[in-house]
Amino acid sequence: MNDTRKWILHRISAIILAPLYFWLYFSVISLSTKKYSEAIYFFKNPLFEILTIMVFFVGFFHAKISLSEIFEDYIHNQKIKDVANILTLISSIIIPFITLILLIYKI
Repeated sequence: MNDTRKWILHRISAIILAPLYFWLYFSVISLSTKKYSEAIYFFKNPLFEILTIMVFFVGFFHAKISLSEIFEDYIHNQKIKDVANILTLISSIIIPFITLILLIYKI
């Protein structure tokens, strides 16, 4: 991926994440004053599930781009840089999918 495309995707993901984190932060804070049954209803809401999935997928995509830029700047050995980028890519795919499975099957 070229540098311009990385920069644009990084900014787009940041713009998407800003309102999602705002929503998540204030939703979790508002749950502290709710009763248990109201909190359970909130977590079963399909809107919560969709937005939470978006937070994880876009957040890990954003983190993957950020970490690859850090690796480019600070790791000078090409083999180590490649391994770090591959591990970051694998974890940025596996963790959101595990979260997706857990949210769908309510484990």
